[in-house]
Amino acid sequence: MTINGNLLVGGEETRGSNGEFFGVEAATGNKLEGSFGGATAADVERAAVLAWEAFAAYRETGLEERAAFLEKIADEIEAIGDELVERAMAESGLPRGRLEGERGRTTGQLRLFAKEVRDGSFQELRFDAGDPGRKPAPKPELRLRNMALGPVAVFGASNFPLAFSVAGGDTASALAAGCPVIVKAHPAHPGTSDLVGRAVQRAVAASNLPAGVFALLYDSGYEVGQALVADPRIRAVGFTGSRRGGLALMKTAAERPQPIPVYAEMSSINPVLLFPNALEGRGAEIGKAFAGSLVLGAGQFCTNPGLIIAVEGKGLDAFVASAKAALMEVSAQTMLTSGIAKAYCDGIARLESHSEVRSIARGQDGSQFEGRAALFETTAKAFLAHRELQDEVFGAAGLIVRCRDIAEMEAVLGRLEGQLTVALHIDDADHAEAARLRPTLELLAGRLLVNGFGTGVEVSPAMVHGGPFPATSDGRSTSVGTLAIYRFLRPVSYQDFPTELLPANLRKPS
Repeated sequence: MTINGNLLVGGEETRGSNGEFFGVEAATGNKLEGSFGGATAADVERAAVLAWEAFAAYRETGLEERAAFLEKIADEIEAIGDELVERAMAESGLPRGRLEGERGRTTGQLRLFAKEVRDGSFQELRFDAGDPGRKPAPKPELRLRNMALGPVAVFGASNFPLAFSVAGGDTASALAAGCPVIVKAHPAHPGTSDLVGRAVQRAVAASNLPAGVFALLYDSGYEVGQALVADPRIRAVGFTGSRRGGLALMKTAAERPQPIPVYAEMSSINPVLLFPNALEGRGAEIGKAFAGSLVLGAGQFCTNPGLIIAVEGKGLDAFVASAKAALMEVSAQTMLTSGIAKAYCDGIARLESHSEVRSIARGQDGSQFEGRAALFETTAKAFLAHRELQDEVFGAAGLIVRCRDIAEMEAVLGRLEGQLTVALHIDDADHAEAARLRPTLELLAGRLLVNGFGTGVEVSPAMVHGGPFPATSDGRSTSVGTLAIYRFLRPVSYQDFPTELLPANLRKPS
């Protein structure tokens, strides 16, 4: 397929006239085939108008029709073939195996949401019979359903060019809820976005849905994204990216005449707690596993473990020695963009120059487009005194916090911001202390796990990929798993409605 870089609005392809930019090969900085035209304010307006017009019909589509549409998107993505993986490899620097797996995750979550739609339980239909004879006042008849919020603006994520981008989890869950979607493609992988966007557009046409159900816009800056969030027809936002970017969108959304929810995943260092007995028995084993998780995807997952909190002792020394040996053998890895690579290097430099931080290990050197793994350590006392030590360094960087005892570990936990994950490494003899800390950990993160690391997020009904601020902007929600659909729904109650005026799904009690 030819990558033409056109905007996809209203079932048509049009050339954006607000500047031109190119995809870039992550490993070299060289331009890739195909140029992309940026969207104008008029393009944003047209996409939003068409999405709002489509919303009236799309939100009332039958469950089978909507489920089949999601499955058709998955089929169309798979039909692109190897070209999609190769373009994503070039634009992201990620290896083939990772991207083939990510493509499977993308199509798998579309099909999972199709199953959720067919099940219909997300509608939460409720029926309360009336009682006109009740004293002292009659009881009204009440019926309730969840309905779609309205058009959703979705921002492609730099670190997941498939699973969190054009047809990723935010798009899948919003479409499943009955919301049209306007995607702002990430400028780091525009060619990948082009291929997937046209697959979604084909699925819309094949399913005989209103063309405004989906649109794809390009912009190498921030204007299109801000204009989308400010448009009065947009009713929710899905975002995965930096804290700075998420906060900017939240500010715009809050300042609208009608504020809207922004579901932003922004920042997490995913603490790992190493308990004394686990360290004593298998410190070296845990250290090697940690090193593997730290460098996975060049440390560019939102769930890579960036902070180790552990109690002093021979077990921790064994952990450090094992992790150090493993990391020193790791080759530098291509990072998603040159900007991310530079920010990573700047973050490493800040830690190296910090008076309370000691460097333990560096991976092998590489080019300006690659990141070298890095491991540092500090004391709990220093960590508590220096707030900046918990700032995220996006990449394969880890900081060990040495604690004198469990009480000091608990004090460190009390200073942490909200997180996506917390991992506990424990043996049976650590259970009592872990149980004591569990209530604190439940307030800290959306997912708690034992004897593992947060990398690897299962797409399933019981998964939570979210957490208290700043991990996400709304810790009550998840961006992965079937519960994600509830971000784009709201309840509506119908009191004493004649049957013929009720929505079809409320006319007969189930």
